[in-house]
Amino acid sequence: MIRLEHLTYTYPGAASPALSNISLDLPDGQLILLIGPSGAGKSTLLRCLNGLAPHFSGGAISGVVRVNGYDPVAATPRVLSQHVGFVFQDPEAQFVTDRVEDEIAFALENAAMAPAAMRVRVEETLDLLDLTPLRDRPLKQLSGGERQRVAIAAALALRPSILVLDEPTSQLDPKSAEDVLNALVRLNHDLGLTVILAEHRLERVLPYVDSIIYLPDDGSPVIFDDARAVMKQVELTPPLVTVGKRLGWQPLPLTIKEGLRFSRPWLTEQRQRDSVRPRHRHRFVRTGAPYLQARRVKVRYGAQEVLRGVDLEVWPGEIVVLMGRNGAGKTTLLRSLVGLVRPQAGDIYVNGRPNKEREVADICRQVGYLPQDPNTLLFAESVGKELEVTLRNHGVERGNWRLEISDQETEQFSDSVSGVNLQSPITQAPAFPITSLLKRLNLLDKADAYPRDLSVGERQRVALAAITVTQPGALLLDEPTRGLDYAAKRTLEQLLHGWRNDGMAILVVTHDVELAAAIADRVILMSQGEIIAEGEPSEVMATSPLFAPQIAKLFPETGWLTADDVSGVK
Repeated sequence: MIRLEHLTYTYPGAASPALSNISLDLPDGQLILLIGPSGAGKSTLLRCLNGLAPHFSGGAISGVVRVNGYDPVAATPRVLSQHVGFVFQDPEAQFVTDRVEDEIAFALENAAMAPAAMRVRVEETLDLLDLTPLRDRPLKQLSGGERQRVAIAAALALRPSILVLDEPTSQLDPKSAEDVLNALVRLNHDLGLTVILAEHRLERVLPYVDSIIYLPDDGSPVIFDDARAVMKQVELTPPLVTVGKRLGWQPLPLTIKEGLRFSRPWLTEQRQRDSVRPRHRHRFVRTGAPYLQARRVKVRYGAQEVLRGVDLEVWPGEIVVLMGRNGAGKTTLLRSLVGLVRPQAGDIYVNGRPNKEREVADICRQVGYLPQDPNTLLFAESVGKELEVTLRNHGVERGNWRLEISDQETEQFSDSVSGVNLQSPITQAPAFPITSLLKRLNLLDKADAYPRDLSVGERQRVALAAITVTQPGALLLDEPTRGLDYAAKRTLEQLLHGWRNDGMAILVVTHDVELAAAIADRVILMSQGEIIAEGEPSEVMATSPLFAPQIAKLFPETGWLTADDVSGVK
């Protein structure tokens, strides 16, 4: 049993609490989903359950926290680790060895378990997560889903009664995410393990959960109820639930199977009224030369060939989404385009210039690159200074950018978010309004905050601001929706559409099929270092069992991909 009474927690130096007056009673044996807006304190709440907050992060905590009768503050994380297994957002952040079996045994060795008992425990844990065939594999050779299962296995080695996971599927392709979630369901059903996970991609997780905690960011009370009841009350809903609400379906469907009971008769009625037509979507027309171009690019890491003669072109004013399983070579291709990886064969051109012999810094003046881990771009003492440092490193004089937002910018802000009045990254002489950009990304109130103290979603937006403040001609984004709620994702979609409309060439690598459905002019699928499919989103995604968005599954053969496509009919 987990009990929280008036829990309040404030990070060191913070002006306001990250958690304020939280009271909850969580029963044993459930699979519980924790949701809420980016920055609402979800990760902080999870860390309070095993004492990581405040023992490792410092700060002030008040109220009552009881986990299986223990006070995490008094008992310390060493004791709580035997009752609460914790899996971080990035599994690599918690790995301490190089080999699968060694990683699982590490916690047992630190607990001074006898060697004979340890061997039995390791065998049981390997079997539990279907990891026995991988026991001798180096961790660096595993796929994203396999690494996530190893992280879960390491957390379960001490046989805790509670497993806590922070966005366990955020870096996984749909199939790997499904494998991890099925493993969690099996642990919950077969062992009675209490599982609590925070997640933003609700379309992946909703079918599996018993109940939901909704953590608001506006001071309103926390909601804890069964999944259907919570989805009725909140706006952070996946496309299936969003459409169900708009069309008045009762009971509200949480799975595609439930949704098809409503969508089939509704679609038949709409067809009889001749109202089923493809919603007008932006159609890109190629003009001029591509801004990014790769010709027969090959990259090899040791004996492993990661890219096998890839051809790619991205034009100004186009959003291309690159998808595929973990390990398909997507990130390597992005890193090759900015010079961080040098191909063994093939050529890469940026705005007509070959990348060979060019420094990475020179390429990045024309191409903004957001890696999967935003922390690699954050090193200044405040959010505002991150953008200042970027401008200074790119040789932009102080007089060309400003820290104060002008009246004109304030008036134009609402238009700029929807893609109007954004300055062209290519054709106009740039002025660099730092404050305006922070406002567009909903970061203005964080301008003086230390970036690494922010939530993952907020850090992602700070990194995005840092690479776009110079208004580059091309933008490369690697998993940009990690840590973003649906509202923040919608804002990102609007920004990308605005930058596209102003002539920027945009290439996005993502496992988020709903994002791809909303933003893509063209979708490319990669597998084993090769491009295997390419075309408009409705052609490539709608018929794919792995990469089809919820709406395409709900309304097959309509060409609809998003909830807005369906809403346009009614």
